[in-house]
Amino acid sequence: MYKRIILPLLFRFDAETIHHTVTRFLKIFLSIPGVSALFRSYYVVNDKRLERTVFGITFPNPVGMAAGFDKNAELVSELSDLGFGFVEIGTVTPRPQAGNPRPRLFRLKADLGIINRMGFNNKGAGPAAERLRHFAKNRGNRKVIVGGNIGKNKDTPNEEAIQDYLFNFRALFDAVDYFVVNVSSPNTPGLRDLQEREPLTRLLSAIQEENRQQAVRKNGSPKPVLLKIAPDLTNGQLDDIIAIVAETGISGVIATNTTISRSGLQTPATLVEQMGAGGVSGQPLRARATEVIRYLHQQSGGSFPIIGVGGIASADDAIEKLEAGASLIQVYTSFIYEGPGLARRINRGLLKHQS
Repeated sequence: MYKRIILPLLFRFDAETIHHTVTRFLKIFLSIPGVSALFRSYYVVNDKRLERTVFGITFPNPVGMAAGFDKNAELVSELSDLGFGFVEIGTVTPRPQAGNPRPRLFRLKADLGIINRMGFNNKGAGPAAERLRHFAKNRGNRKVIVGGNIGKNKDTPNEEAIQDYLFNFRALFDAVDYFVVNVSSPNTPGLRDLQEREPLTRLLSAIQEENRQQAVRKNGSPKPVLLKIAPDLTNGQLDDIIAIVAETGISGVIATNTTISRSGLQTPATLVEQMGAGGVSGQPLRARATEVIRYLHQQSGGSFPIIGVGGIASADDAIEKLEAGASLIQVYTSFIYEGPGLARRINRGLLKHQS
């Protein structure tokens, strides 16, 4: 029903407008007494065999919602009700920013993909942290794993980027279970320059030092810190990433962000050109993301966890990523094309694969 009736109806509207409309409706609908419990009874697959303990955190299942869908930490409860084992909010920046001019989100229907050049549009790290604290107070006994994806403001020079990341880290430290350092979005000018070995080592080292200091102040433990990388890195750059993970002691890598490549698309080239710049996600990214995961896992000897992202639209796609070396997986674009039952179908498929 979703693909035959609902999806064609949704696709009649501008992609970003309908995203906000649908998420607002979902939030209102799930606030009706009893509806949340009804959704959980259908969409959540409770089975101990799905649990994964990764970088010290026990995830109820390995299927997460990637950053970008819930930029402002407004849908954590709702996404949990739809069966996701964890939700990554953001990317957040220290100060609110509007992002790039609209239109900035485009469907590649023939490719089951999306082009976006959103540009870290969000309401800021402080408000996101406050919403997460409010959610934590009102979620009862239900445990929801939340990651915080952090970036820099567009007008912050790369030379001052460390301060932006540290601001976000401090703001979210008490509100999230793990952090993701995003230096791989193609939609903030110059951001990917921070993936080079020297600036990236400085950035991650500074975050890790702040991590240790926060743990001492809070009389607790440091938070897991992950690095989200681009699929467009060369093998030599991936080797640098492996070395940087070891040198800085971060907990792992998320592979991958969106790609700037347009190769292999079924959508007519003239239409793609009209859409303009931005990162491609969804099925066009599947094979390359898996290649990156496999390379990192093999070359590092499996020395750190990897969260696999890119073109995961089924249990088979998830299994491909897990067998390549991922410990957990995340979806986003396929959630739009496949509908609200995606996490449920993947988790059921994983159980079937294990039996």
